[in-house]
Amino acid sequence: MAVLHPVDQRRWTDTALSPGERADALLAAMSLEEKVAQLGSVWKGFAVEATGDVAPMQEVFAAGSRPFDDAVRYGLGQLTRVFGTRPVTVEEGRARVVELQRAVMSGSRFGIPAIVHEECLTGFTTLGATVYPTSLAWAATFDPALVERMSAAIGADMRAVGVQQGLSPVLDVVRDYRWGRVEETMGEDPYLVAMLGSAYVRGLEQQGIVATLKHFVGYSASRAARNHAPVAMGPRELREIMLVPFETAIRSGGARSVMNSYTDIDGVPVGADPALLTGVLRDEWGFEGTVVSDYWSVPFLESMHRVAASPAEAGALALAAGIDVELPDAIGFHDGLIELVRAGRVPEELVDRAARRVLRQKAELGLLDPDWTPEASVAAGDGIDFDSPGNRAIARELAEASIVLLANDSGVLPLGAGTAPRRVAVVGPCADDPQAFMGCYSYPNHILGEFPEYGLGLVADSLWTALRAELPDDTLTYEAGCPVRDEDRSGFAAAVAAARDADVCIAVVGDRAALFGRGTSGEGCDAPDLALPGVQGELVRELLETGTPVIVVVVSGRPYALGDYEGAAAMVQAFMPGEEGGAAIAGVLSGRVNPSGKLPVQVPRLPGGQPGTYLQPPLGVNSEGVSNLDPTPMFGFGHGRSYTTYEYDDLVVSDPEIPTDGTVTVSVRVRNTGPRDGAEIVQLYLHDVQAEVTRPLLQLAGFARVPLAAGTAARVTFTVHADRTAFVGRDLRRVVDPGLVEIHVGRSATDLPCGATVRLTGERREVGPERVLHTPVVVEPA
Repeated sequence: MAVLHPVDQRRWTDTALSPGERADALLAAMSLEEKVAQLGSVWKGFAVEATGDVAPMQEVFAAGSRPFDDAVRYGLGQLTRVFGTRPVTVEEGRARVVELQRAVMSGSRFGIPAIVHEECLTGFTTLGATVYPTSLAWAATFDPALVERMSAAIGADMRAVGVQQGLSPVLDVVRDYRWGRVEETMGEDPYLVAMLGSAYVRGLEQQGIVATLKHFVGYSASRAARNHAPVAMGPRELREIMLVPFETAIRSGGARSVMNSYTDIDGVPVGADPALLTGVLRDEWGFEGTVVSDYWSVPFLESMHRVAASPAEAGALALAAGIDVELPDAIGFHDGLIELVRAGRVPEELVDRAARRVLRQKAELGLLDPDWTPEASVAAGDGIDFDSPGNRAIARELAEASIVLLANDSGVLPLGAGTAPRRVAVVGPCADDPQAFMGCYSYPNHILGEFPEYGLGLVADSLWTALRAELPDDTLTYEAGCPVRDEDRSGFAAAVAAARDADVCIAVVGDRAALFGRGTSGEGCDAPDLALPGVQGELVRELLETGTPVIVVVVSGRPYALGDYEGAAAMVQAFMPGEEGGAAIAGVLSGRVNPSGKLPVQVPRLPGGQPGTYLQPPLGVNSEGVSNLDPTPMFGFGHGRSYTTYEYDDLVVSDPEIPTDGTVTVSVRVRNTGPRDGAEIVQLYLHDVQAEVTRPLLQLAGFARVPLAAGTAARVTFTVHADRTAFVGRDLRRVVDPGLVEIHVGRSATDLPCGATVRLTGERREVGPERVLHTPVVVEPA
């Protein structure tokens, strides 16, 4: 149906008005059906048989997907994954966006286009787009500025082809390493997640892409680390740990969308919880953007949580809680919801509330402007390159900065020039597989498994390929040894023989990311324990028994227990470093790259090594004589070695006492005392000595990535506001308490050579969303 009203009679097209005024003007002219249509989405062309499982229980709901013409009859809120559902070229996808937007606009009387959303966690999830490192690898860089550059590049690619919203970043804080989606997180510390997540948001938003924070909230704290399992977490822990990154990304990052979590917390599904989706998000934090449902989480209220009797009732619960848009298709926000409104069982004001938010966001995006056209929303010409040299340069920089040198006591690394030619055995199931470097939401792993004719859809070296280029004077041999997870030991003998005949062996073990049990890491790929998958651990032990120096390289989406391999000559951890991962790891092994990554999660010693976070109160750490189990990690949070050495000294604290609303500066000198240029990640931790509730023995409160040439020094100064010591008390109010606070600065949570104390004085002070969330840091030559 064509647009009926001339522009001069439609106030909602007047760009001189505010987005809110334009939304109100349009809302006033809409019927109930037209308003509800703005709350829905459609997955055009979606077919289970064509794509395989890319979302939970999709086969159940895809069968009831609406015909497209019916879906757009009164308008449409969003178009789901035009590029990310099946392989399309840039030209095909761009043309498809224009075609679908034309259909959406002509199908309803107001001619309002839809918001096009896509996944973008490790890059734009589409054919041939750059596969960046996983979020856990970003976290290992401790470099917000680099993460922001990456997300800006992702946003620019999406904007060029008519996409307006990205379903990233993941702000879940790791609580149990067995959870399959650890690779999608930025680690186990809420401050690190908050800083990097906010940087990612800023990069997307500066390109005009709506960043979507997920999964709000508690998703990563599921019982037994099972995907979609219930969460047993108290309100204090939820506020102290899980909510902090979301609040920061909204306040500091400017995120305009939030996606609800699938889980239920203490028996209440998040998708039906107004206390979280409205009370915390909007009433406390003042969030004005849209809340979108995770895929099918609205009908899950009926089918999985069983708190609704029908899809329509599920929609009513979600709408009342504060969900504004149902993704990826409208099941609860559809005809049944309209019937409930007409029957007086759902207030129409709730529909208006959600529709106003959607329309206001469309106005912000320019979709209500009188001159907006589908053709103009996509870039013209043939110059769009989703895997451009600029993209690859960022991916390479991220990958190199993310590699963590765990151990090198033997000095076997680096393997670079200056030595006689060697025989190098390269062994392991991750050695000659570039997909081992890619996360479960990368396009090669997420979609192309169902389309083998496309290969990876881009060029990426395996570690085996990269090492042959990196070590041209050495003689390299390769044996897989075993698969990633199958219990097949038939390759052991050849792998052990290759190691025995070599001067050094590089054992490359770890994960293969996929979805819903098809891999060892990724959504729905949860682990029973933290032993290396399959028989990889047995292979490494046999390699160690050869007497040849073994360098263990773990390429994984979670930390695995490495206590059985302490005899290794060196250990390297790579958290799925993306399409440039092969060259990055090879560069670290050769010495071309001086490793600077630090662990955003601990590495346990034993497979059952829990709990999965360094943020422990006194009872959470080793207690000799009380328990026979020692949870001390093999490598602690923030750990990472280098080919040079750094010394810390001259800690200066500006004042031994500050008021509970004051600030203190903490500065330290860091010197590169080794032979090579490098970058050190300086970490500041706080500990509240005594409080009314138990507090972590250490908690990250600031960090800085500090490049240092050999022989040079820098002074790193942190400005710490008293708000950074705030905690949630027994009454669930966040307070700053007077008392003693320990300050520690150093290389990791387990290596803190510099310390001091500060006393907070004055009255106990309650703080809210206006509190200081960030610790500024200045780095100057010393």
